[in-house]
Amino acid sequence: MIGSGFGNIFKIPELRRRIFFTLGLLIVYRIGVYVPTPGIDASALRDMFDAMQGTIFGVFNMFTGGALEQLSVFALGIMPYISASIILQLLTVVIPHLEELKKEGEQGRKKITQYTRYGTVVLSVIQGFGMAVGLESMQSPTGAPVVFDPGWGFRLMTVITLTAGTAFIMWLGEQITERGIGNGISLIIFAGIVASMPSAIANTFRLVQQDELGIFTVLVILVLMVVVVGFIIFVEQGQRRIPVQYAKRVVGRRMYGGQSTHLPLKINSAGVIPAIFASSIIMFPATIAQFANVGWLKGIADMMHPTSILYNLLYVAFIIFFCYFYTAVTFNPVDVADNMKKHGGFIPGIRPGKRTADYIDRVLTRITLGGAIYVSAVCVLPTIFILQFNVPFYFGGTALLIVVGVSIDTVSQMESHMLSRHYEGFLKKGGIKGRR
Repeated sequence: MIGSGFGNIFKIPELRRRIFFTLGLLIVYRIGVYVPTPGIDASALRDMFDAMQGTIFGVFNMFTGGALEQLSVFALGIMPYISASIILQLLTVVIPHLEELKKEGEQGRKKITQYTRYGTVVLSVIQGFGMAVGLESMQSPTGAPVVFDPGWGFRLMTVITLTAGTAFIMWLGEQITERGIGNGISLIIFAGIVASMPSAIANTFRLVQQDELGIFTVLVILVLMVVVVGFIIFVEQGQRRIPVQYAKRVVGRRMYGGQSTHLPLKINSAGVIPAIFASSIIMFPATIAQFANVGWLKGIADMMHPTSILYNLLYVAFIIFFCYFYTAVTFNPVDVADNMKKHGGFIPGIRPGKRTADYIDRVLTRITLGGAIYVSAVCVLPTIFILQFNVPFYFGGTALLIVVGVSIDTVSQMESHMLSRHYEGFLKKGGIKGRR
């Protein structure tokens, strides 16, 4: 069954190469997390971050895979690239030239990708300069300065180093998407979260040994994690199936069509993208405000605590927005209705064409609301509950959603490779499907 399914992976040379290629690039990424930025006192920086546990830095550090707390060359992580992607997608709606590029197919997509890369470099320079200036004024709790030799030399070196690190991560993600098993950016974030979980578990055991965390509390958190993981898997596989009927048609001496099928609409069509996008939007200005040596900006950064009402309200609002936005970008009801009409398909009781598009759009809008509420609840409620007990942030809902969601997507892609070559998938009867 599942074991034989995994065994079939190595019977397909192309899939085997893609998996090893992906694992190799993820290992390169994890090695880069431990390459330090020049001019930083590592021990003072570690002491400073220990005093900032549970703040917005904990969220940012999770998405960088621990690179921020060590201020490695990958300290900015992939967030500038995600922010640039969001900006380009938003501008596509309002700028006619970008809208035309989007419709030009492969060449247009390459042009938009090129603009996204330029935007990533610009945002990395801005964020890297803000971090460099902020680090110069920071000290550890013992009073030791974080930067050995402050000045423009350190600032320029830090900006160049961090920008190059983000550009390299961006390249790794694109290579995984094109030559690996796909979902390159999501897999990089996934790898960072998974790699940080052992230290978080060890820290939890340390808190138990020091009687700072009770056994009962740990058991409650473990049960909560299992329930959340099961709920994520249950909803991610959920579909709203719209029945579709194809009319019979005669071509030559043969009759085609006449069968009944369905149009599957996932409850959460956007996957983990809304959680990643929402985190990126919140963290970009909050990080600059935290490092900036300006009083009122510091006040805003202090308000952006992961357990604060302001943070969670903004987080939920952005998640709901990106659930609808990303679904609208990736799924066009008009195109689906036109394709159905061309092939003689129709929804029983609904006229083909515009009426069909309106019906699909109405159904998609309703189930996307349910999906947005589900993503918001998974990302916010467990995190608030867990942080109240002073447990490492890696056990929060956002981390669980990303880990489980990316795992499901990755398994589905490998499943598709195997089934397309007439191999059994991970499950004997079919593979990963939606609920019946």
